[in-house]
Amino acid sequence: MALKLGIDTGGTYTDAVLVDSEQHVVASAKALTTQHQLSIGIGAAMDAVLSKSEERIELVSLSTTLATNALVEGEGAPVCLILAGFKAEQAERPELRAIMGSDPAVVVGGGHRADGFEQQQLDVEAVRQAVQQHGPQVSAFAVTSLFAVRNPAHELAIRDIIQKYSNLPVSCGHELSAKLDAPKRALTAVVNARLIGLLSQLLEATKGMMAERHIDAPLMVVKGDGSLISAVVASNCPVETILSGPAASLVGASHLCGERNALVADMGGTTTDVAELIDGNPKIDPRGALVGGHRTMVEAVQMHTYALGGDSEVHYQREQKRYAVGPRRAVPISLLMHEYPHLIDVLRQQAQMDYPRTHDAQFALRRRSLPAEQKLSGRQQYLWEMLEKGPVALSALYEDQTMDRALDRLISLGIAIKSSFTPSDACHILEKQQDWNPEAAQLAAKIMALYSSQNLGLSWDNESAFAQYILSKVSKQAATRLLETALAETLTGKDGQLSSGQSALFELALQNPENALLKAKFDLGVPLVGLGAPVKSYYGDTAALCNTRLEIPEYAHVANAVGAVVGTVRQRAHALITPIDRVQVRVHCGEHQQDFATLEEAAAWCEQHLRQTALQLALEAGAADPQVSIERNDNIASKGNEEVFFESNIIATGSGRPAAARY
Repeated sequence: MALKLGIDTGGTYTDAVLVDSEQHVVASAKALTTQHQLSIGIGAAMDAVLSKSEERIELVSLSTTLATNALVEGEGAPVCLILAGFKAEQAERPELRAIMGSDPAVVVGGGHRADGFEQQQLDVEAVRQAVQQHGPQVSAFAVTSLFAVRNPAHELAIRDIIQKYSNLPVSCGHELSAKLDAPKRALTAVVNARLIGLLSQLLEATKGMMAERHIDAPLMVVKGDGSLISAVVASNCPVETILSGPAASLVGASHLCGERNALVADMGGTTTDVAELIDGNPKIDPRGALVGGHRTMVEAVQMHTYALGGDSEVHYQREQKRYAVGPRRAVPISLLMHEYPHLIDVLRQQAQMDYPRTHDAQFALRRRSLPAEQKLSGRQQYLWEMLEKGPVALSALYEDQTMDRALDRLISLGIAIKSSFTPSDACHILEKQQDWNPEAAQLAAKIMALYSSQNLGLSWDNESAFAQYILSKVSKQAATRLLETALAETLTGKDGQLSSGQSALFELALQNPENALLKAKFDLGVPLVGLGAPVKSYYGDTAALCNTRLEIPEYAHVANAVGAVVGTVRQRAHALITPIDRVQVRVHCGEHQQDFATLEEAAAWCEQHLRQTALQLALEAGAADPQVSIERNDNIASKGNEEVFFESNIIATGSGRPAAARY
């Protein structure tokens, strides 16, 4: 009997499961994700689960939250965006400026009109200058041309120029989405370009571990809509893996639990992902994936991702005089001391001080290797070399006040990370978790509680009371996120953003003071399905606050890995037909623009072409014997006795089970 191996690489843990031909889980295991060298954690998880069975592996499938985490935490490699034919107001759209940050964005002449004809000749010299100027400082290029979905000629020409003058990867907007809205396509291309290196590291690490264990089987990756693609396809379009881990968790939840309609919350180390199951299927967001406040054009499950997890950083807010949880992830202090036991002496010395310093109980360490193309300033390079020997206490590091900005930059690049007190440490104090070093959690809690009381904040009788306070904050924040999601799903277009009045009502309902003049209560109308390792510590209280029933299915702690291996391949090809006069119509289909005398002739050509394209895409994505279905939507309005044709959208979907290794 052959088995399938599912792997999920998260911010804290890497999970693995073995699934038989009947889609039953026969074994599961977890290992720590090793951000600095992903292969270590992947190999450990593989070894742990493979030791439970000697059956051969016919398929390996991978899901990951690394792309989602990078967006939520504002990380990613630097890129250069080239925009052809954009007007000033399009290039300055707030969401596009926000995603670019300090990275360069260059507008050049070019672009097409809505009918696919060129609006302006491409400024080849401006493109060449942009590539030569910015190429040495970035890791990839993103390219978007106006109306490239109607005619991608300028995007393809810009890609050729970039490849002529640099060896950097290029992400073209028309290859990632067939929808209009050029600025949003540009945003999607930028995200794709930023994630290429990160996903490549993950795929290479997984392939290496497979080779070492003599696993000769196809490697698949979960897309944001829960379907599967081959590793080759994923490496070219890493943006497709946004919400890969959350999508896999939804597929896994549907497979593992008996609930047909539910709100599913998957809490990991970095994020909480909330989505809706309707009739046993994940709800798909037609607007595109929303992650870290950025709306991409990637088709994905309708997921609401919040920066709240077991490893969210607990930090003191001086103005509010209270501790907050998140949004950034930190290495739990108990985990750091578990991996670097000698550092406990530093923490013990800090705990003996009568007046804790601002950065006591915090450390900095490397998170992953420095990309070859990444350039650092002198101060950043000096800090990077300091961290080569291991974690450094922030109280010692910040004796040089110029180091704070250098560390912030290394963190934003995703190559360094802080270690501090987290909800996972609170769980160690309260014996809800016993994986790492509980003494470190106790010492850090003592330091932080004393710091709060000496800075006009709250006081606690002991470390356990402080830990319970942090866990209560997490439960309430989780409940707020669930209610926000329910509101967003109920009121179309809200994207989970609450008005100040709505936020106040949620706060009132969750605090529920006994002597309040006004009381509020909210009930979730469906059960809550909790997934992920931390949910048992927090979600009992969270479900009670939301007045609903909590279900934590068997294998909930590895639901992502289950979802990674029980999914199917599903690839789509799109075509658009538009009128060009009162008689003829034009087909826009990738690189093809072709005119026809009638709509039916055009539609017949599209269906034949798209059927072949979808079949080929599904095969390239790793499907075995895929089937193709065609969907056609005509937009025709009546004007008196006359019908007026506006456009026709035709979609071909190729789908099938992933091809397994043949022995």
